[in-house]
Amino acid sequence: MCGIFAYLNYNVTKDRRSILEILFNGLKRLEYRGYDSAGISIDLIIISNNNNNNHRSPLVFRQEGNIENLAKSVFQEVASIDLNLEESFSVHAGIAHTRWATHGEPAPRNSHPQSSGPENEFLVVHNGVITNYKVLKEMLVRHGFTFESETDTEVIPKLAKYVFDNTNDGEGDHSMTFSQVVFEVMRHLEGAYALIFKSKLYPNELIACKRGSPLLLGVKELTDTVSNGVSINEVKCLIKNGQPKELFFSSDPQALVEHTKNVLMIEDGEVVHLKDGGVSLLKFDHEKTKSGGFARTASVQRALSTLDMEVEQINKGSYEHYMQKEIYEQPESLTTTMRGRLIRGGSCKAKSVLLGGLKDHLKTIRRSRRIVFIGCGTSYNAALASRPFLEELSGNIFQLLTGLPVTMEIASDLLDRRGPIYREDTAVFVSQSGETADTLRALEYALENRALCVGITNTVGSAIARNTHCGVHINAGCEIGVASTKAYTSQIVVMAMLALAIGDDTISSRTRRDAIIDGLYDLPNKVREVLKLDQEMKDLAKLLIAEQSLLVFGRGYNYATALEGALKVKEVSLMHSEGILAGEMKHGPLALVDENLPIVVIATHDVCFSKQQSVIQQLHARKGRLIVICSQGDSALVCTGGSCRVVEVPQVEDCLQPVINIIPLQLLAYHLTVLRGHNVDQPRNLAKSVTTE
Repeated sequence: MCGIFAYLNYNVTKDRRSILEILFNGLKRLEYRGYDSAGISIDLIIISNNNNNNHRSPLVFRQEGNIENLAKSVFQEVASIDLNLEESFSVHAGIAHTRWATHGEPAPRNSHPQSSGPENEFLVVHNGVITNYKVLKEMLVRHGFTFESETDTEVIPKLAKYVFDNTNDGEGDHSMTFSQVVFEVMRHLEGAYALIFKSKLYPNELIACKRGSPLLLGVKELTDTVSNGVSINEVKCLIKNGQPKELFFSSDPQALVEHTKNVLMIEDGEVVHLKDGGVSLLKFDHEKTKSGGFARTASVQRALSTLDMEVEQINKGSYEHYMQKEIYEQPESLTTTMRGRLIRGGSCKAKSVLLGGLKDHLKTIRRSRRIVFIGCGTSYNAALASRPFLEELSGNIFQLLTGLPVTMEIASDLLDRRGPIYREDTAVFVSQSGETADTLRALEYALENRALCVGITNTVGSAIARNTHCGVHINAGCEIGVASTKAYTSQIVVMAMLALAIGDDTISSRTRRDAIIDGLYDLPNKVREVLKLDQEMKDLAKLLIAEQSLLVFGRGYNYATALEGALKVKEVSLMHSEGILAGEMKHGPLALVDENLPIVVIATHDVCFSKQQSVIQQLHARKGRLIVICSQGDSALVCTGGSCRVVEVPQVEDCLQPVINIIPLQLLAYHLTVLRGHNVDQPRNLAKSVTTE
């Protein structure tokens, strides 16, 4: 979704060109989130002729298209007004934004920052959706405000101007502080948002707040300059002092890591005010203040955390695209995900799994009436791939002969239905980012119903990680490509380990459990082996480059593989593709089969193998154009009675086979996209983190 970045330097001299470069570079780190326009705001110093005092007048630049278009237009405009790029500032506040259109088409007037009016008294960048913007807009129009855009965001700076005008005397006496203005604005807003405010009326100050959308503060505090440069003081807590510092706001840690690893994950309802080199953290209670009167706030004391991320992780290295890099990082991401969690034991010790984030809650999970997996898109597919194994191993005191019931919920559908969630349930929330809007709303719903809530995310400190009772960090590493690859396979491995941990007290499954643990240890090597199919999948992509549609059939453990493989193809290559449960083939999909439509059938060796052989025969009988993914050495078994293209993959334990089987389809989607000339890392209309509903 939309990307937010802001930069404030305090007692650190920066020229205007450097400030622009920092803002542009921050936006470039957010490009992968998806966007269609961008904008920034910096200051112009105006010298008064009367008393030689100067004041700040914000300059706003907005442009449709990519960040390169914005940068080009900014430097052209700067040259046309003869603005000095070498002018230095010891204190300066700049804001920047990438927009993914929701209200209003991609155009400069709809881009951010949005303004309170021609004088730019208040400027706002926004990630999220204001659900009551129409009511606010009607009120502001009645009070003489004119709107220039179709966005919901424009009501925010205009509301700030309205609040300011009605609480100050109009003669420069600011009886209301900047933070008080923002509190009053927040009191009237409904919906999801992360906001940064900049104002010429409060120069050199920035205010950020959030409700439902991610936002972080980065703090880089500097000591005195030394002979070899500037040394960084490791900030352990938020303190007000006059030390030189650089402060950053961002909707994503990847825009911060090259500047600092000291960050504050801003919580819902928190307001962060940057002023005079200090950081004030205040808590806004929306429920207690929406009834009327001035907003109530309280000061908050919280320590900074340290980003577990390196600059090298956000670079492509020798790869052409992030998606390609992340496909090839899967052996390492799986190893990291399992490190320290698998205990192989010795000659006398049993093999086991240690999930530290769950150890105090395993008994409760085992006593649950059911486990409910909740996710969206790829995360939902990963949970679906793991469901059979969880059902197999998770027997409890209520199900003496069978496993614990495991149900699946797409987060948005659960919310639409207000589906049943009980206090005896264990609700598992799966999200790569930990900030997915629908999944977060579903988490709130489950907490209201007093279920035990477990988080499985790839982002430490994310909203889901903070608000669930317990959880497991995937440890897949930074994933920048919009199409999730390594996070998906690591999610499956985490949920396999979750099943092993839940069923750890089941003696009857010991042999099966030991085999799975051995399979997990060897899984990264098997993934390296299947990655050698890269050229074969590229050759296949060349044959499919002109096709308009693709079907993918799977069942059992690999029904999820069919869904996820089809999702990868459609989201990046823009080819229509559909994942189909093979058991449903005769209930409609068979009508589509002819000699032209390419069909992928996943038929690796598991309990459904003979059924998939039957599916292949029926597709052959209708002259289907088949691509079969099968286990090594099974070509003759899957392609009897007709011709087909076979892709052989290594055989592993059946519950781990989806990790292997998805990789050829990831490679196929990648090569199809590149061959068709599309941007593989920024698919049309899609964003990495869906942070608004």
